[in-house]
Parts: sequence; C-alpha cells; structure tokens
Amino acid sequence: MEHATSFAMRGLNLLGSLFLFVIGMLVITGLIFFIIDITQTKSAIRRNYPVIGRFRTVFSKLGEFFRQYFFAQDREEMPFNRAEREWVNHVADHGADVVPFGSTKVLSPGTPIFANGLFPKLQDEHENLPAFIIGKNTRHPYAPKSFFNISAMSYGSLSKPAVQALSHGAALAGCYLNTGEGGVSPYHLEGKCDVIYQLGTAKFGARNPDGTLNEERLRKICENPHIRMVEIKLSQGAKPGKGGILPGKKVTAEIAEIRHIPEGLDAISPNRHIDAANPEELLDLVHNVREVSGRPTGLKFCIGNPLPIIDLMKAIKQRGEESAPDYIVIDGGEGGTGAAPLPLIDNTGLTIRESLPLMDDLLREYGLRDRVALIASGKLITPADVAWAFCAGADLVNAARGFMFALGCIQALKCDKNTCPTGITTHNHRLQRGLDPSNKAVRVRNYVKSIKKEVEVISHACGVDGPRNLTREHLMIIQPSGRSKPFNQVWDRSRYQD
Repeated sequence: MEHATSFAMRGLNLLGSLFLFVIGMLVITGLIFFIIDITQTKSAIRRNYPVIGRFRTVFSKLGEFFRQYFFAQDREEMPFNRAEREWVNHVADHGADVVPFGSTKVLSPGTPIFANGLFPKLQDEHENLPAFIIGKNTRHPYAPKSFFNISAMSYGSLSKPAVQALSHGAALAGCYLNTGEGGVSPYHLEGKCDVIYQLGTAKFGARNPDGTLNEERLRKICENPHIRMVEIKLSQGAKPGKGGILPGKKVTAEIAEIRHIPEGLDAISPNRHIDAANPEELLDLVHNVREVSGRPTGLKFCIGNPLPIIDLMKAIKQRGEESAPDYIVIDGGEGGTGAAPLPLIDNTGLTIRESLPLMDDLLREYGLRDRVALIASGKLITPADVAWAFCAGADLVNAARGFMFALGCIQALKCDKNTCPTGITTHNHRLQRGLDPSNKAVRVRNYVKSIKKEVEVISHACGVDGPRNLTREHLMIIQPSGRSKPFNQVWDRSRYQD
C-alpha cells in the first residue's frame, strides 16, 4: 500500500512538473509572438492586437472546413455543391442508383428542365446509332467509343498515380484521355487507352527551342497507335488569353524530358501560339499538324469576343471546307482544374451555357456543322449537365473535375499549394501514397458507365434513341416568372453580333 502511494505521488509530481513546463512554454511562445507582432509592419491587426490578432487567420482557414461540412446547404457551395460531389462519389463507388422522396434542386431562373415525351421509347425500340467519326479525310480517322470522356489534365498539374488511374480507368470505360498541355507522359499511355495529344501554346513534347513546331517530334509521338487525335489549344476556361507557368523547382529531369525543356528552369507557355497570329496562320498550323501526324486535328478555346471566331469561319469558307479543323472543343469560362489568376477565373470568357450554342450556330451558319465535330468542356459533371450539352449542340462531352471527384477529390481547394490531401494534384510522395491507381481506375470506369447510362435514360424519356438525337426543343428553361420556355425560343444569338 505504501509503495502504491509513493508511486502515485511521483506520478502526480511528474504531471505537475509537465503542466508547469507546458504553461511556461506557452508563456514564452506568447511573449515571442507578442514581440514579433508588435514590431512587424505588414499586418495592422497583429500590430494593434498582438497574439490575439493571429486567431483571425486561424479562424478564416478553419472557416473553409466548417462551411463545407457543417454550415453550407447541399445546393449552396461553389464551384461544385455537396449534392454534385456526393453524387459523383456515390456512383464512382456503387454505380447509378435511385434517391428517395423527391428533388432538392432549386428551380431558379435559367435552370434547364428536359421535356419528356408523351410516348417515350420502349426498351426494344431503341435504334443503334451509326458510329460517330471524326476526321473522315485524315489518314487515321477516329470513332470515339464513348460520348463522355476525360478532358485535358497534364502530368505535372496532376500527380503520377492520378494520371495512372485515369489512363487505366479510361481503358476500362472505353473513353479517351486528353493529355493536357504538358505533353504525352508514359503514365498517360500506361493503360493503353485512347489518348488525345494536346498541343498547347508552348507545344510541349513537340517544340523547337523558339516555341515553333518540331515536326519530327510530333511525327514520332503520333507513331504510337494509342494517340488518336491532336488538339491545338488556343485557350482554356481557367485562364483564357493567359499562358501558364511551371516553376523551375517543379521541372524535374522527367518533366524536362517529356516537355523537351531545360531542367530546373521555369516552363513558360506564351499567351498564344507564336506561329498563329491570325486565322490564316492558325489554319496553316492545323493543316501542318494534320499532315505530319496523320491524325484528326482540332482546336480548343474559350470564347470571349465572337468576332474573331466569325473571322475564322470566313477564312475556312474562303479556303474550302477541307481546311477546317476536324473538331472544335469549346471550354467554358468557369475555371478549371489548374490554378489561375482570380480575375481570369471570375471575369473572363463566356460560360459554356452561352458559348456552346453560339459555336453551334456559327458552324451551321457557315455550312460547317457536318464537317466539324463540336465537343463541350466546362463544369459538365452530372447526367443533366451532359444531356444539356447535347441539347445545345454538342457531339461529345469532356469533363475534368468530375473525374477528379471520381479519383477522390474533396474540393479542399489546395490544387495550387502542392498539399492536396487526396494525392491528386500534389507531388508530395507521402500524400500520393494514399491514392491507389488500381482502385481509382475502377471508380473512373463506374463514373463513365453511370453518366452514359443516365444520359441515355434522359434521352429515352424525351422520346429519342440516344444523346446525339437531343435537340433544343427537348430543353425547357425556367424564366423569372417561374414558368419555362423551350430553349430554342429563349436563345437569342443576335445579341452576340452587330
């Protein structure tokens, strides 16, 4: 008994000493912070309220967490709300499913609603649509197996395991994978899926030192049978009119080899292709890339001012339809997977809701709609989003952030800090370790499968055989009065032209 009492007293003395030590350290730390805060001049709050002023920054950071999990409603958050994220996460894990008790979607003005038919298609009435072929006159035309595909995400912007998961998942799903402007990495090719090689303004992977096209490198890349098309990127929705920069510390030996740039130096993408300053030079570039690669060659851009697009259409008609790009990808100005200046993300470029039907109209006006395939990209991650795009004129739909959710993205908004907690956009090996490519590849497949199934459900409900049969007449838009009107009556293209 005496031994136990002695042991207990020693324990209490130790805890007491430890408590005093912790209090002493807190006091010393507080004094150090007090001196730092009262002598610094960068923050008025910390200078006027030493130590206590630091809690404002802490609470601001914690606010992102608390809003996401406790305070924001299911349909409130931006850029993607909880309902959208949870839907992608659920179908990626379990496939398409049903929900109980009705919709929680707020039907605010501008919301699209699909006009279901009185006599929808029966299961055995669906006709198989003919294969959709891009670049019929090229040496290697391409017939995509899926109408929903993985948009441009480069190795460098995404981590190695993330790109590996997308590559294997695309192969499982039968969809294509766009490389993004960082060039063709071994990880894009690893799953042996169909790959779209994006040729950005810096032409990474097929560039000369002065930024012009290196035809021999392009030819060599396109000898790989998995490279199915080439996409010349003029701009993207996250930062239209602005080239990207990869800091030199991120330009590893591997990245330098893939992009054909010096190791350790900043990789700067110019604001445009230096050899395409007008419609004529751009069409020359399209022709050259198509001839060298033998692959269907298209353009990707975010529409702002429509007049240059009209000039491009006129130049095509003057040269002849064979000079047209084989496809055009329209990106919305709603931002994207990469980091970009806030003024460009928030305020530059038309949204996909405006730019897609506008581009469809322009192609039809100049008689190019059958010649040029139209692909939609930009914040289209749910079946309703994808079905809307087909109603508005798309032939195919690409998505990027939807697939990031399928990989496990929690919208932590740390893409630019190399601290992504899910390992998707970080090159920190400890964080990458949590992303298992084999597991995430299955989630990618499930996501594609669910999108395709549910978009077809919408199509059949509207009384047509498939998504490409959807038209503007199948889409209703909620008006400020609360009533809805057909999209073909609401849409007014004349406001975009003189």
